[in-house]
Amino acid sequence: MQSPPADAAAPARRVLVVDDERALAQMVSTYLARAGYSVSEAYTGPDALSMARALDPDVIVLDLGLPGLDGVEVCRQIRTFSDCYVLMLTARGDEMDRIIGLSVGADDYITKPFSARELVARVQAVLRRPRQRGAGSSRDQAHREEPARLFGDLTIDPAGRSVSVAGSAVLLTRTEFDILDVLSARPKYAFSRRQLIDEVWDIAWVGDEHIVDVHVGHIRRKLGDDPTTPRYIDTVRGVGYRMGQGAAT
Repeated sequence: MQSPPADAAAPARRVLVVDDERALAQMVSTYLARAGYSVSEAYTGPDALSMARALDPDVIVLDLGLPGLDGVEVCRQIRTFSDCYVLMLTARGDEMDRIIGLSVGADDYITKPFSARELVARVQAVLRRPRQRGAGSSRDQAHREEPARLFGDLTIDPAGRSVSVAGSAVLLTRTEFDILDVLSARPKYAFSRRQLIDEVWDIAWVGDEHIVDVHVGHIRRKLGDDPTTPRYIDTVRGVGYRMGQGAAT
């Protein structure tokens, strides 16, 4: 199903809604279309993958329980060809599902049952992230002019949105890069979880703040950083995280 954007005069952001409960998918799609998004639907895992490749959406709303291929595997495969935002739908109380979903590259999650308005607000929140603003924004301009940041053998290029360790490229999701970008921009500053959420997600974001811990753990694994003796990201007990002082040059 393809829904027309509410405002045909401006290019609409594309959202792919994936859920085998067609009534739920159609309800979510209706609300997103009313909010001005161009919305498509998929009801199976294989269809979600093929539509993600064909449509190149900005956001995918992805249910975990799908026929043909579950949501975790769909997300894992999407991350091999797309860095779009992925918003996972999970059952209430299934903490392990949320952790697994985030570990394979989901950016955020929302638990069922939820209101369609809440989901639309969450989609709007991820698309309001600072790096999604127009090319003339002060942060974008600063990134274009900023040289790479060096932390030992870790190189972070804000302008190119790339990361490497000892010359080998490290593939991060959008959310993972944004967290590392915020931490490395102020390497002596200890950020609380809430501050990182405000910087990376949105000040209006609500949910479990420990979502930050899952993403930081994923970044550490990709960087080869041992959390017991970290070089790149330090845990500041009782506060949150800061860039590892042992890695600074």
